[in-house]
Amino acid sequence: MKRTLVVLAALLALIPAGGGAAYAATTEDRESVLVTGAGEVSGVPDLLTANFAVETTATTVKDALDRASAAATRMRDTLVRAGITKADLQTADVSIGSRRDEHEKIIGYSVNQGLTAKIRNMAKAGALMSDAIKAGGDAARLNGVSFAIEDDEALLTEARKKAFANARAKAELYAKEAGRPLGRVVKVSEDAPSLWASGGHKNLAAYDSALAIEPGRQGLTVTVTVEWALGTA
Repeated sequence: MKRTLVVLAALLALIPAGGGAAYAATTEDRESVLVTGAGEVSGVPDLLTANFAVETTATTVKDALDRASAAATRMRDTLVRAGITKADLQTADVSIGSRRDEHEKIIGYSVNQGLTAKIRNMAKAGALMSDAIKAGGDAARLNGVSFAIEDDEALLTEARKKAFANARAKAELYAKEAGRPLGRVVKVSEDAPSLWASGGHKNLAAYDSALAIEPGRQGLTVTVTVEWALGTA
């Protein structure tokens, strides 16, 4: 009780005679302009990721697994002989399923096993993929390809410069319209760079049992938000 009374007395002492609450607050008003700029660049992809797979069926799980393993091994060995490092090969999406008749009785089993390969020699990518599929035989599958620019630092630097220049142009326009000089940069923030496809980079067609690959171009967009202080008119 004594402690409560002491605290209450201290609070009452802060109230001026006029009855208004006494407090101090400081704020710093900053006159500025906040704009967003974007920069876009594009380059030729230097990395192809192929999503291979094998699919087998048999009357027993063991036979289906053995056939899938044999086909996947042949595909993997073909890729390795062509120069693909083991670090660029990865097994994925292994599954075992059953096949049933109209009476829901199990009549066989199916095995699916994925194999992802990163191919950096774009000139030989089509022939290499065709060889891998041929090695897998009728069990081989190709579930799609994707392209990327593995070394994109130079492109990102160019995109960032363009984004900042775009933001500055906007800020200078707004400052001029407001009749104020543009001051120093107060804050800069960047969104995660986005990728986009240009041209037919996903085209994949069979031609005389070989795959024709068109990498097209890969685009990068950088978006920055920049705040400039406004000077005194």
